[in-house]
Amino acid sequence: MTLKVIELNDRGIKVGDESGIIVQSPGFALVVDDNLEVGETAEQQARLQPTNSFNKYWHDLNLEPISHGKKFRHFADLAYAQLMHLAEVGEINKDVIFAVPGNFTRQQLAILLGLAQQSPFTTVGVVDSALAAAVNSAQAEHFIFADIQLHQVVLTKLAIADDHLVTEGVVQIPGVGNQNFMNLMMQIATDMFIQQCRFNPQHNAESEQQLYNELPNWLLQDTQEKTLQLELKSASALHTAKLPRETLITNLNEYYKKINEQIYSITSESNAQLILSKALAELPGFSAALNQITNFVIVEDHSINESCHEYRDLITGSAEGIHLVNKFPIAGIGLQAKAKQSQKEESDNPTHVLFSNRAISIGNIEIKNKVSVNGSVSAGKAIVMNIKDLPESLGRIEKRSDGVYLNSGEQEVFLNDIPVTGEQMLNLGDRIRYVKNGDEISLIQVSNG
Repeated sequence: MTLKVIELNDRGIKVGDESGIIVQSPGFALVVDDNLEVGETAEQQARLQPTNSFNKYWHDLNLEPISHGKKFRHFADLAYAQLMHLAEVGEINKDVIFAVPGNFTRQQLAILLGLAQQSPFTTVGVVDSALAAAVNSAQAEHFIFADIQLHQVVLTKLAIADDHLVTEGVVQIPGVGNQNFMNLMMQIATDMFIQQCRFNPQHNAESEQQLYNELPNWLLQDTQEKTLQLELKSASALHTAKLPRETLITNLNEYYKKINEQIYSITSESNAQLILSKALAELPGFSAALNQITNFVIVEDHSINESCHEYRDLITGSAEGIHLVNKFPIAGIGLQAKAKQSQKEESDNPTHVLFSNRAISIGNIEIKNKVSVNGSVSAGKAIVMNIKDLPESLGRIEKRSDGVYLNSGEQEVFLNDIPVTGEQMLNLGDRIRYVKNGDEISLIQVSNG
């Protein structure tokens, strides 16, 4: 029987099966008269019709009346409509596990299960998404899973206690969700267009929507480039502006500071390992802003889906009926065996990089060229080289759940004297140079003993 997983994060609700993620849909709805559109189609019209657009119906899932048409009485109706859309496009008609964020209240869970009862599929389990994200990445007794939603960042505290891996609490950080970042980045880009082109893309709804839609594509530009190239078309012209990455990151740092203060507070109390969702880690400059945190890993977008399939028996096997699963027995997930295997694997993995007689613990290490390290990167978490004719940003070395990686983008680098570009997995003893016979970065292991 085909099992599907629905991961409820309104930034992008994911549907997955054993092959991986098959559908992703942001938590947007557009209601015009009695017609409804949801997901990406609704998001790409939200600035055109702001009074008809909704994006808080998952965040504030409830039965409070809304005065908008006769068909849609409350947020739960909008949530149900999106579930039906997902069921159609994801071909969901049998068993489903819901992975829900830890900030969901009991009332919201009850509403969700009520909506699911009216759907064409059968709910067989509900699990805390942080538990599913962390189960295969845990390398400590205490850890935090940090994820970003549309309107907030959520930190879930987990621990190994009483022979179980358990969720212990949730910290919500409002005002730093994906929409807050989008609004801030739109304003930064608008300032650049006004200064450089005398064009205000937020002057009318059409160009404002175009600005919103184009932002994600601009952020995908080569990270080695110091400047983002921004282009927008109006009825009469093509407008081009340049946005220095440093300017972008400097403006975002105020939001990062708010998030990181909460992370530092929790991790300093219990020496907790930090587990970041890929969506949060990929915000421009965010990983570099974690300069006080060295013990963190990044989980991939498909991790929660994979864990729900791997541990389906623990999530669906209760005789008490459907309830939120927020702990796994250690024996059931083989955590002790995994810990031993992890220790064995760690014995073969690098723990530090050695550069210029300085060992730096591997977490997320920026590699810079001919710059004085300032606001966004601390000296303790950066390698600063001095190589003529190379860009300021040379890439990064980062630790993930499945190993250590070098990402140099399009910049050529010599790995063990072999020229490579892009992303490369690193092993103990590897050597990195940016020019032949230049300064060397070595992957080493520092024992705790």
